[in-house]
Amino acid sequence: MRGESGRAQGHPRACDRPPTQPAREVVNCSLFPPPPLAKDQGVTAIQVHHISKSYGRFQAVNDISFEVEAGTVFALLGRNGAGKTTTIELLTGFQKPDTGSVSVLGLDPIRDRAQVRGNVGIMLQEAGFFPDLTAGQTVEIWRDFTPAARPASEALELAGLTAKTKTKVRQLSGGEKRRLDLALALLGRPDVLFLDEPTTGMDPEARHNTWEVVRDLAARGTTVLLTTHYLEEAQQLATNLAIMDRGEIVVGGEMAETLAARVGRVSFELPSMIYPGELPLPATVRGRLAMVQAADPDLVAQTLLGWASERGLRLRGLEVRTASLEDLFLELAQNDKTPESDRPAQGGGTRA
Repeated sequence: MRGESGRAQGHPRACDRPPTQPAREVVNCSLFPPPPLAKDQGVTAIQVHHISKSYGRFQAVNDISFEVEAGTVFALLGRNGAGKTTTIELLTGFQKPDTGSVSVLGLDPIRDRAQVRGNVGIMLQEAGFFPDLTAGQTVEIWRDFTPAARPASEALELAGLTAKTKTKVRQLSGGEKRRLDLALALLGRPDVLFLDEPTTGMDPEARHNTWEVVRDLAARGTTVLLTTHYLEEAQQLATNLAIMDRGEIVVGGEMAETLAARVGRVSFELPSMIYPGELPLPATVRGRLAMVQAADPDLVAQTLLGWASERGLRLRGLEVRTASLEDLFLELAQNDKTPESDRPAQGGGTRA
């Protein structure tokens, strides 16, 4: 299932957008309603309290807890099989936790299923469209089951699919099918939006346009929980994150604070006739490539450039990198050498 219904919340209004915005298949932020008063910052939209879920002997989710503030974007990250999709299924009521509790907008997604489904949009990984229907027909049919839904044309425009309205689903690319999934998830003007790998298969332009949709939704009060394998995507969109591994949360918190706690690095080619011990800072050297790790890589670069200038040297290939999610994932991977192929798949197939 996808694109669960939601109630209308206000009327569309125009919002500021640079006049140079490209005309073809871009986000139309005038389609978003103003932020509802009920979605003030500081209100918790999603609460997860010590939930666990197993399939037979396989522990898919193991005693995890986190909260998502209303009107923010929360990234749930991890490798394949980490438990991300199972967690989303628990949050949306498709699965019941073995232990622990889940609250979405103050409601239990199992006990209060109808109310929760009426206020959330869901975009799961697997599309189940009728191949001979057009994109427009697909949205219209889904709209019939969505109370207070947006017009189909509006949902298609938000997803950047206006030009594909009359195209049959079988003729859509993988990325376009993901955008159709997004259109269905947005039909009900959801308070909470669950996006499971939303931009998989999209080209760079479509991916960036989808980012704009997510940003505008969050700015107007919608709470977004997304999973993604694109670390840049998570870093661009999310204010908070949780990284899962083998069903557990191994890293969590605010995005900025999490990255600030990691070191950046400066790398460069060691000048000829210079030995590592002559450098002004401790460095790791492999062959002729030198690397200095530091909390402030810009200051390190200035120190190295000043040292090189005094000696008439050039630091070829100088690269300065602040801490990123990629660095964090590599660090976690180095601490866990268990091959993914040795990890059991969850019941019913592999889940992300």
